[in-house]
Amino acid sequence: VQLQASGGGLVQAGGSLRLSCAASARTARTISNNGLGWFRQSPGKEREFVVGVNWKGQSTMYADSVKGRFTISRDNTKNTVYLQMDSLEPEDTAVYYCAVSRTPYASPRRDSYSYWGQGTQVTVSS
Repeated sequence: VQLQASGGGLVQAGGSLRLSCAASARTARTISNNGLGWFRQSPGKEREFVVGVNWKGQSTMYADSVKGRFTISRDNTKNTVYLQMDSLEPEDTAVYYCAVSRTPYASPRRDSYSYWGQGTQVTVSS
């Protein structure tokens, strides 16, 4: 499975970014039937769960630190998952990774995911 994440960049605190993660055509079926998640990792810290969505896009889960600011969505016709990030804070600075769950559901556990994108850097300046 090949996942390509994009949309990262440098933004001022209070700003917004939209991340995308697209699967290659030959992996499309896997993504359509599986939960998807976004994780992030800052230097010196563990990779942490940010947000996840089930295979139909009906059910989502968010880390407390991003609730009300981040929104996950997916478009199975485009084999793509999105992360809309608003009201960004310097603490959101990290490399963001998309991941494919082993099941139709999302999970906050890293070991629930079998495939990972390459990561995209998000930097929020104060």
